[in-house]
Amino acid sequence: MTRISGSRRPVLLATALVALSVLLAGCSSDPLADQYREGSNKGYIAGDGSVTEIPLDERGSAVEFTGTTENGDTVASVDYAGEVLVVNFWYASCAPCRAEAPDLQKLNAEFTDNGASFLGVNVRDQAANAIAFNESFGITYPSVMDVNDGGMQLAFSGDIPPNAVPTTLVLDGEGRVAARILGQVTESSILKTLISDTIAEGS
Repeated sequence: MTRISGSRRPVLLATALVALSVLLAGCSSDPLADQYREGSNKGYIAGDGSVTEIPLDERGSAVEFTGTTENGDTVASVDYAGEVLVVNFWYASCAPCRAEAPDLQKLNAEFTDNGASFLGVNVRDQAANAIAFNESFGITYPSVMDVNDGGMQLAFSGDIPPNAVPTTLVLDGEGRVAARILGQVTESSILKTLISDTIAEGS
């Protein structure tokens, strides 16, 4: 066992305190960390709406997934091979999710049979809640019910921060993440551009 001499202890303690203060400073600048520490009862940790686009040569591996929708159907990544897929992580009582739902449905209708599909991932509800949500907001695209095993969240774990709901990802025709909106889609034109640009890559 390595022993620390008495003369070295104050130096090491000071170094540790400096490192700790730097770590805490880093956390304090993280809006997701701030919301977590805040301890509010709003029921979700929202992103800031930031948009990230990933150049073709910097994209990771294709995301492989399988899951069961609110209607009991099985969906998998292979079902969307060769087309752009928009994946939205949400749940029914999440206020930003409710706010963005009409825009997502509008874009879904616009891109259906025009190069892109939409798929929701419900991270908290049971099927009945998701179906009621769909009826309220006129949502016609399916959602994987991920509350029980978290398989979809695990599949996308490198691309979505924990508890950052909603998050919307655009996958290219090879199943790789091409773009991400962290938080509510407040400008549907931005998501539309991201989808259109990703579709254009394959033309």
